[in-house]
Amino acid sequence: MKTRNSKNVKGSLSLLCVSVFLAVSALLFPALGAGADLTIYAYDSFVSEWGPAGKVIPKFEKLYGVKVDMISVGDAGQVLNRAILEKDRPGADIILGIDNNLLAKAIDAGVLLPYRSPNLGLIPEELRFDPTHHVTPFDHGYFAIVYDSRRLDVPPRSMEDLLGPAYRDKIILQDPRTSSPGLGFLLWTVAVYGDTYREFWERLRPNILTVTEGWDTAYGLFTSGEAPMVLSYTTSPPYHVEYEETTRYRAAIFREGNYLQIEGMGILRGTKNLDLAKKFIDFILTEDFQEEIPLTNWMLPVNPAVELPDSFDYAPEPVKILSLPASRIEANQDRWIEGWLEVMTR
Repeated sequence: MKTRNSKNVKGSLSLLCVSVFLAVSALLFPALGAGADLTIYAYDSFVSEWGPAGKVIPKFEKLYGVKVDMISVGDAGQVLNRAILEKDRPGADIILGIDNNLLAKAIDAGVLLPYRSPNLGLIPEELRFDPTHHVTPFDHGYFAIVYDSRRLDVPPRSMEDLLGPAYRDKIILQDPRTSSPGLGFLLWTVAVYGDTYREFWERLRPNILTVTEGWDTAYGLFTSGEAPMVLSYTTSPPYHVEYEETTRYRAAIFREGNYLQIEGMGILRGTKNLDLAKKFIDFILTEDFQEEIPLTNWMLPVNPAVELPDSFDYAPEPVKILSLPASRIEANQDRWIEGWLEVMTR
């Protein structure tokens, strides 16, 4: 039986259980990297069988004659939480998936070392989202509501459209406390509605089927037919074009604009493999790494020298690009999430 989102959003007791689990894991899981020259914490889809890890890690290992262990930790928000829990005893050398929305939290937590790669000049200035160089970008994209055109005759074209009664129980979202897309969507609503974002969520709530901890689960529910809309990226439809030869799944471009995400990696403070970690950060900006991003991570590379596959013709361009300053996110993120949680758990 499908449950309503208010019953799926976990309360404080659930958060406590997750925190305890992660704390115990922080003591146990570093053993997973034993024997590796470099250990990287990453989000699930990056390490999955179809993700970039299987393409880029062997290249780096061959280049330097080393062994790299990439450990899947959940969604990007969970990757950062793991690093924070392990701050005094890091189990990895690098964390992957820190985006422009998590940047302030990561820097404030003090878990990262600054490093300015000599290859940063390969990347356009507008994609260098961390002027302190704690996080180096490796891909970017735009959040979008992806919909199943066979099940949805009239797709939404704006945030306001999402509130229509025709979409009741038809949207799958992700939790902003554990998911970078989930946080991105929350910030997207703040970028559009400002201080009245809670009123938007009040009106949106009847149309949300469920809220998942991470993107993988949400997209899996969507493609299995649980709902005709899911929070994802403008670059999700090219996957289905490339591998399923279908244009069934499409990304909605909103009149108010679509929210920008830039993902990056950072070196963890306390690493015992600093020189090799720096080499990996340098590597992620090269074409050898960047050319694998489109057809494995289904995002846009940050190195403009990489040519996009033809399937990316089905990744629509936003009419307006939205984002919030890192300083504003840092000052208000906890309050915004608290407001979201109050609305969703009533």
